[in-house]
Amino acid sequence: MKLWLALAALNGFIAVAAGAFGAHGLEGRVGARALAAFETGAQYHMYHALALLGVAWLASISTHTGIIIAGWAFLTGIILFSGSLYFYGLTESRALVLITPLGGLSFLAGWAALLWVAVRS
Repeated sequence: MKLWLALAALNGFIAVAAGAFGAHGLEGRVGARALAAFETGAQYHMYHALALLGVAWLASISTHTGIIIAGWAFLTGIILFSGSLYFYGLTESRALVLITPLGGLSFLAGWAALLWVAVRS
């Protein structure tokens, strides 16, 4: 539980910092498309930081394997999805464009794992 709470807090912090940086540090420095991608990365980062908070809570009341799978899937999604959009937003390079959908699939896997927990509990 402590690991997931710490990861939720760290990712929430980073998501807020990224959102502020995108709004104040990137505006006018990168193209509109790159800025929009960066902002999308920050939004999904925050959504899934909150999801990690839910994982921390669930881990405190249950030892179901799906909870741990969901946590790692959400963290992987943050790194791949949000990370690749941050990279694009900062550099306007499409070098990591193929990683973004893998991050989205990781987010879906995390939510599916939580569904599994709900159905099997």
